[in-house]
Amino acid sequence: MDVTTLIGWVLAAVLIVNGITVEKLGNFYDMPSLVIVIGGTIAGLIACYPFRILTGIPKHIGICFRGGKKYDVPKTIDTLIDLAMLARANGLLALEEKAEEIKEPFFKQSVLMIVDASDPDKVRASLERQVEDMMSRHDEVRGMYVKGSALAPAFGMIGTLVGLVNMLKGMDMSGSGGASTLGQDMGVALITTFYGSAFSNIIFHPIAQKLAVKNDEEVLYCMTIIEGVLAIQGGDNPKSIRERLLASLMQSQQKKLLKKAGAGGGAGG
Repeated sequence: MDVTTLIGWVLAAVLIVNGITVEKLGNFYDMPSLVIVIGGTIAGLIACYPFRILTGIPKHIGICFRGGKKYDVPKTIDTLIDLAMLARANGLLALEEKAEEIKEPFFKQSVLMIVDASDPDKVRASLERQVEDMMSRHDEVRGMYVKGSALAPAFGMIGTLVGLVNMLKGMDMSGSGGASTLGQDMGVALITTFYGSAFSNIIFHPIAQKLAVKNDEEVLYCMTIIEGVLAIQGGDNPKSIRERLLASLMQSQQKKLLKKAGAGGGAGG
């Protein structure tokens, strides 16, 4: 489980409360302001996006907390090397049974495509098209949270303007109901800006950024599979396949996997 998003939310809340002080938290509660910011942001998102995306919000939040094991590139490289060694020893048809053991749909489909002896260019085009379509869907979803991070402070400003207009309209400089309440009314008017900035920078923007990170992880995973299965189809040496696929990883991961491969007796010829 990836808890960094939750840690960030909790830490931000603690720092804000610490800055306000617990005794003065009541000064920062105003229901009409919350309704304007939260309600306005939700209304804006509904106006911008279809329900097929909006109803996926719980899933999107779940993705933010998903650990990195689902798209474990080092483990995937090890699996590809095992498949490459099997294919060199027994031919591509031997991979069909192994493909049935693979649970991840994209990986399984990729292996089955080379088992069917499809043209390598067609295999690459088909798989890369799937990755491009996936990226488009992810960009569409991420765009919703980017839009939310823009709408929240905008509605915060709208709430502030509403508060200021009401304050100015209610001012009576000649009586007790005017200048004496100016500070309190100004504070209430500014709370909506506070709410808008908080929701934008603590909720929407971090979710959008985390979804972008998760997208990059999945794209790397898919591209590793594409390069790996095409190399297997081309009959490349497992050792050269490993070195090629490791190039996309960090140096520390490369050294760890190469050391592991050496301890296991190499990739074979």
